Amino acid sequence: MTAAVEAIELDEITQRMVALRHDLHRHPELGFQEHRTKATVAVFLRNLGIEVHEGAGVVGVLKAGKGGRVIGLRADMDALPIRETSIHGYVSANPGVMHACGHDGHTTMLLAAAEILARSRDFDGTVVFVFQPNEEHGLGARAMIDEGVLSRFSIEEVYGIHNLPGAPLGQLSTRVGQICASETLFEIEIRGQGGHASMPHVGVDTITVGSEMVLALQTIVARKLPPGAGVVVSVTEFLTDGQRNVLPGHATLKGDMRARTPEDRQAAIGFMQQIVDGVAATHKVSASLTCTTEFIEAINAPGPVEAVIRTGRAVGLDVIPDRAPMSFSEDFAHFSAAVPGCFLLLGNGEAGAHGRPLHASDYDFNDDLVSIGARFWVALVRDRLGVDKSEPA
Repeated sequence: MTAAVEAIELDEITQRMVALRHDLHRHPELGFQEHRTKATVAVFLRNLGIEVHEGAGVVGVLKAGKGGRVIGLRADMDALPIRETSIHGYVSANPGVMHACGHDGHTTMLLAAAEILARSRDFDGTVVFVFQPNEEHGLGARAMIDEGVLSRFSIEEVYGIHNLPGAPLGQLSTRVGQICASETLFEIEIRGQGGHASMPHVGVDTITVGSEMVLALQTIVARKLPPGAGVVVSVTEFLTDGQRNVLPGHATLKGDMRARTPEDRQAAIGFMQQIVDGVAATHKVSASLTCTTEFIEAINAPGPVEAVIRTGRAVGLDVIPDRAPMSFSEDFAHFSAAVPGCFLLLGNGEAGAHGRPLHASDYDFNDDLVSIGARFWVALVRDRLGVDKSEPA
């Protein structure tokens, strides 16, 4: 297929993909509930003659040439529990659920690339298209890995794209090493002695104890870890059984901790435990700390990053090869922890809904990014697998 013919086909495919993107946006589904989305993806791939496997997510396998190398390209499919406030013509028809992170766009970019590659079949190896559920809760990648998506299809390298609002349209940025932070959710249970608000000395109210813990937790970043470590500790909920004139005897603190390295993550958890134990002992109450890390740190491997940078430049994108790590988390991290991988960001635009923050109720994926992302995916496949030079049968 000539470059001119492929450009014409990409324009035609993009028009259909934008319509599909709007359809997916209009029918968003939460993690592990992506039934309509999965069915749409599976039918689309089968109509292209691509081998399809359905499980937690959808996997498409496309082979060409005689090459034995296998790469995986991943897109996420789930939406968020957010009420959309946009005013465009394809607003969510599912009240309280919307695509506020662009997963509808990620899915359609990869489907567009799958169609181009299925038509041309000019690469030499195997592409595995991985359409993943439940990225937002950090559970989808592990569900697919547990089903054997990496081992069953012998994926050797894996790649993932996320749009980035506020960055110029199509600007590609990535880096070797840690690119996304881990997320550890924590919960502190405090059990003291409640009582009458007029007689606080009779018991030990858990608001006072909890407040002391909240303030002490901030010293982890300020005083216990090196400056620039990138750790963030945030208490996001303070729940008690107190009333207007009743001092609480029970309190729950919930929060979120981000880290750039496993070592800093474990150190921060250790400091949290010291603070909880120490403050509880001071006030003679009982307290417990529970931590759950669904999102680990996302680490990019040198080889895949070099390929992404090379491909981005080859297709004419503005490339930032050593961007600062992102503070958000991504469960692509579980894929790239298992096999070499690269997670990259593509600018979604700087103005209007395209520049709104991820997870904003009026955010929207930029339709102009569909063709850019598809073109990049296709070029990356040819870069990593090479062009099939075998003689036709």
